[in-house]
Amino acid sequence: MRRNVKKEKQTDKGDAAAEPVRTKVAGVARDESADVESNQPNREEDAADRRVLRSKYLAVMTKISDARDEISNVDSNKFNIIINEVDNLHQQVSKPREQVADAEALLGLANTLATSVKSISCEGISLAEFVNCLIREFGKSTRSLETQENEQISIDWKEIGVAVSPFFRTCKGICTMLGPMSNELKQRKPMVTRKRAVRPTDTTRPDEVDETGAEEKTDTDRNMAVMFEILRRKRQVKLESLILNRSSFAQTVENLFALSFLVKDGRAEIVVNGSGSHIVSPKNAPAASSIASGEAAYSHFVFRFWF
Repeated sequence: MRRNVKKEKQTDKGDAAAEPVRTKVAGVARDESADVESNQPNREEDAADRRVLRSKYLAVMTKISDARDEISNVDSNKFNIIINEVDNLHQQVSKPREQVADAEALLGLANTLATSVKSISCEGISLAEFVNCLIREFGKSTRSLETQENEQISIDWKEIGVAVSPFFRTCKGICTMLGPMSNELKQRKPMVTRKRAVRPTDTTRPDEVDETGAEEKTDTDRNMAVMFEILRRKRQVKLESLILNRSSFAQTVENLFALSFLVKDGRAEIVVNGSGSHIVSPKNAPAASSIASGEAAYSHFVFRFWF
């Protein structure tokens, strides 16, 4: 049996729901187009500023190329002017193209200075440049318009000596009483087995050796002899001039050690003069009999570094 089915019409509900969607999409498109149109002038202005910045960098590069000799001149201030200009332009860099231009400007300036240094190291400073520099820095002149050609320029040699004197000073270093500290690994000596000595059956007595010969002098004895000889010749010597050695702390301590023995033995004395200086002078040592009888005694030596 055939059945007829009536086709239903679509309700207006779906159309009503689709209509706001289309309206919303159209509204978003209109907003985006409005934003693009509003940002377009800003982008154009930014691009124009970047072009101006790159043109300024190009002008700096041209200036570096044209003033190559003036930049390397010591008397010229061109280098400071250009480097300050590059620093000011660097504050405005924000894009890669401008960063490349900034790097190229610095590279050109560095190459210019490197070329100048190489030329100076090869040829050297000429005699005329050296004399002109001496006259400019240390020259003394009383020229006037009338005597400008005939007047000679004198050089202040004292000022030159004061200027170069720091280069001839003694470099301060560290001096100690210790020798070189070598941390090298010492080779271990091979173990040697010693044979057991056979006990002698006969007993002998060694001969007595006469020790009346002169004993070998030590370094302190030699220093004492040298110091006493200086005192004997000079008669009066300042304490700091006698013991201090500014280039060797170890030698200063050795001198102080030798002087302490001379004072202890009564062969030298230290007095303070009217101006407050310590004066060392030689003395005749007391006889052994005087020391044995108590008439003379050894004196002690006390030295304060902070005096």
